[in-house]
Amino acid sequence: MTSVAEPQPQPQPQPQLTVVRVTVDDPRVEPLLRELAHEYSTRYGRAADGELNRYPAEEFAPPHGDLLLLLDGGEPVAGGAYRRYDERTAELKRIWTHSGHRRRGLARRVVTELERSAAERGYRRIYLTTGPRQPEARGLYLATGYTPLFDVSADPESIGPLPFEKGL
Repeated sequence: MTSVAEPQPQPQPQPQLTVVRVTVDDPRVEPLLRELAHEYSTRYGRAADGELNRYPAEEFAPPHGDLLLLLDGGEPVAGGAYRRYDERTAELKRIWTHSGHRRRGLARRVVTELERSAAERGYRRIYLTTGPRQPEARGLYLATGYTPLFDVSADPESIGPLPFEKGL
């Protein structure tokens, strides 16, 4: 007697993460800006408009900058940008992971993609600051090889913005 094997359920394909380069006015950037504004105002008790509108949109566009999103199934789940800080230095800004997609290594992927792009554009160094009430960001930058330009043993609230750098 021959037995017929039961068909095994096939695993469903996982959505692929895709990297897209966009401009600030792309509608897919809106969740990034909305959640960053909420994070900043929740953590710092003030409107985030000043910080989010500090730089003109063209600073985050080629040839001197870049803005990218990670899409999961076509939806933005993480993103970030850089702008020219000086002739040899790019400044990371707006590193974001959607609140429903954290703890998946997406911010690390964004940072890696931004570093690659900056190196391709001829930058030799990355500079950034993060707020003293953003321990997740501080941990990300320390874990990805950034050198803190502040006393890491000091109370972050006594320092203000926490600067980091990394050679490319």
